[in-house]
Amino acid sequence: QVQLVESGGGLVQAGGSLRLSCAASGSIVAINDMGWYRQAPGKQREMVALITSTGSTNYADSVKGRFTISRDNAKNTGYLQMNSLKPEDTAVYYCNAAGWAGTRYSAGTFNSWGQGTQVTVSS
Repeated sequence: QVQLVESGGGLVQAGGSLRLSCAASGSIVAINDMGWYRQAPGKQREMVALITSTGSTNYADSVKGRFTISRDNAKNTGYLQMNSLKPEDTAVYYCNAAGWAGTRYSAGTFNSWGQGTQVTVSS
């Protein structure tokens, strides 16, 4: 079983920055894709940014040029640097990771979510 713990959320003024972290722990063999999603009140959860094990990235149009996703494979940790924040970025941000867990000789796939971290941007 793989657990994800997010940190770094908080309250910031419009135009400010925050950096979210997502630490994965457990019997991790390999993490393939990591991603950040968000859900605002009354809205569906949406993809914010994705990163593959080789570093390829994909962003929602609404955050391109402002947010940067990265990862440290040695630490099994992902990051989301958020700059030029806007009030419409206010949401609970969730980390997701998918890959293989177990041992090198007996591994199965996993797909885990973190508990979420609140990001609030004031105008």
